[in-house]
Amino acid sequence: MKYIFHLSIFSLLFLACKGEASQQVQTESNPEQNPPNIIVIVADDAGYADFGFMGCKDLETPNIDNLANNGTIFTDAHVTASVCAPSRAGLLTGKYQQRFGFEANGTGYGGSGDIGLSDDVVTMADVFKAHKYKTIALGKWHLGGTETDHPNERGFDEFYGFIGGGRSYFPIKNPSYEHMLQQNGKQVVFDGYLTDVLGDRSVAFVEENKNQPFFMYLAYNAVHTPLEAKESDLEKYKDAPRQYLAAMTWSLDENIGKLLKKLEQSGILDNTLIFFMSDNGGAHNNQSSNGILKGWKGNEFEGGHRVPFIVSWPSKIKGNQTFNGLASSLDIFTTSLAAAGIKKDGTLELDGVNLLPYLTHEKTGNPHDKLFWRKLEESAARVGDYKLVRLENFGSTLYNLSNDIGETKNLSQTDSLDYNRLQNEFNRWESKMIDPLWGEEKPWMDVTYYIHKQLMQNKEVLYKAPPDKDDQQ
Repeated sequence: MKYIFHLSIFSLLFLACKGEASQQVQTESNPEQNPPNIIVIVADDAGYADFGFMGCKDLETPNIDNLANNGTIFTDAHVTASVCAPSRAGLLTGKYQQRFGFEANGTGYGGSGDIGLSDDVVTMADVFKAHKYKTIALGKWHLGGTETDHPNERGFDEFYGFIGGGRSYFPIKNPSYEHMLQQNGKQVVFDGYLTDVLGDRSVAFVEENKNQPFFMYLAYNAVHTPLEAKESDLEKYKDAPRQYLAAMTWSLDENIGKLLKKLEQSGILDNTLIFFMSDNGGAHNNQSSNGILKGWKGNEFEGGHRVPFIVSWPSKIKGNQTFNGLASSLDIFTTSLAAAGIKKDGTLELDGVNLLPYLTHEKTGNPHDKLFWRKLEESAARVGDYKLVRLENFGSTLYNLSNDIGETKNLSQTDSLDYNRLQNEFNRWESKMIDPLWGEEKPWMDVTYYIHKQLMQNKEVLYKAPPDKDDQQ
């Protein structure tokens, strides 16, 4: 693959897309119901098996489990990237982030400068704001730190969070712009624990906007490193085998519970479409668990991109359901438009599928028959039950996930028909993408390459991060 590391040159499409967002979509009125509120809740680096609704026994998540019980649990849902920044880019734009060169972690590297989101892509917030939704982004942004990439310039009426990819959960003395908690560009000085602060603002926002439709992107940095928790929660879990993760997860759950309670008290829970997911698989350095899945954050095995996923809309979707079809975070944008009665025209390119017909049983089967991933030298393709994992200058492995969810049996030498079929499918997809606009630090690329090579051979991984950089991804 050819890598291009430069500042992207943006055309007048920026003005066209941003100024004409309202012309790209049309509202289809629903006389039976007011437009639903849309809430997307994103946990950070949470493991596939680290919630009660996913079978976890040592971490307590009663409020998230209640959301799952009142909604639909997806068992085969995926994000578009195995690391934070490109995953969020795919979610908020509803398209493969490789279409606009955003596939490495971070928002630029070396000579590229800070590129972030291409200015000619439309976000969910752009569209919902154009249709008179009140929009807010809370928590972690990690999609660019330049003026044109500030959340207030990407469709959000309010940004209450921090620009960078991670920070302490406690107050920082003299924080950098990247790490400071801010509200629309102005620093917020807070006391206490950041997960609580973000949760409190989510509740206040609902109170302020309960009489109008809103779109909330609630991106907690929990349970990303650093491993920091309140003393009271650490005491609560003093005997837990994963003490810090248990305490951090408990706080995350508490604050999601506060939001759900506020929605119910305000009489708008039933008409609120809520998505809950992790931005990628559990990380190797935060005590998380991906259960039976192979791999973790940063690689293209199932543990890197298959995530816990809940969809809840009590007035429209029956609760206590499990859905086993192949789904993606790409679907959040498309599904939300359908729920709100907003019809897109051909100028808004989305790669997602409307999940609602599957959740109301109007359709059966898989929303997607194919999904693809690429992060610089590592990539993967999913077609039906088959999964191809590729590593540049090394080779590819093939798995049948229907009987090998752990990706241990390489079929590349015994099933040439499916092996070639998936190679061809990936090549067709890749031909529609562009080269990445930036890369990553060589130490991280070397480690990621090593991890992939070991996992493809079912060999032990002896190290998972460059020296002294365990908390940086």
